[in-house]
Amino acid sequence: MKKVFAILSIVAIFNFGIPVTVVAQDAAAKTEQVAAQSSTPAVAADSTQKTEETQAAAPAEEGGMHKALKQKFIEGGAGWMAPIALCLIIGLALCIERIIFLSLSATNTKKLLTNIDDAWNKGGVTAAMEVCRDTRGPVASIFFQGLSRYDEGIDVVEKTVSSYGGVQLGLLEKNLSWITLFIALAPSLGFLGTVVGMIQAFDKIQQVGDISATVVAGGIKVALLTTVFGLIVAMILQVFYNYILTMVEGMTNDMEDSSISLLDIIVKHAKK
Repeated sequence: MKKVFAILSIVAIFNFGIPVTVVAQDAAAKTEQVAAQSSTPAVAADSTQKTEETQAAAPAEEGGMHKALKQKFIEGGAGWMAPIALCLIIGLALCIERIIFLSLSATNTKKLLTNIDDAWNKGGVTAAMEVCRDTRGPVASIFFQGLSRYDEGIDVVEKTVSSYGGVQLGLLEKNLSWITLFIALAPSLGFLGTVVGMIQAFDKIQQVGDISATVVAGGIKVALLTTVFGLIVAMILQVFYNYILTMVEGMTNDMEDSSISLLDIIVKHAKK
């Protein structure tokens, strides 16, 4: 019973004591605010005005970046900005697809080799092949192809692992050429827009017959905006491309190392 009363007392304190304290603090704060407003009305008015200005400026700052980007995109011209944006969208889609594919293809090769060795000790080559069949990823596929040629000799197994490793490497590098295409195409479109913009600027100069900042500024602005946008798209895609290459290189090294370990396991069991 004492524990029950203690728990009820604690609950009552948290339920009633804390709100009372908060209410008392709120009342004290309101009293101080009223006193401050009555003693210094000018300061209170200034602070109220500043608060309203800050609240009015906040939405403008929130939408400022979005509006600025939208405005620059429109000023650059839809005819040049849209293809560059399309390069960014398609390139990012391909990069995300490769990253997901490579992440799902990753395999714990040390655990796989251990499972193959244990299965071989229990059920022979067939059991080891079952382990490879039940494991996803390119490494398991290479192991399965190599073990399927075990009866033809170790040399044949080694050639099979090497040749099928090249096939799996090609699957890992799939669509990378398209990503490099968009990396090169985006700044090229930007530079093309720059050249066209400069030509338009010189055409206006020829029509007007006078070189002035207002005549030339429009064409040069369009030219520079397309160049900037194309370079930004290329840099974004380049970062993803290098990250994908790092993943592919890591998996390639893992495949080569694990293939050597698989051959060691085959040689060990062949001597028994």
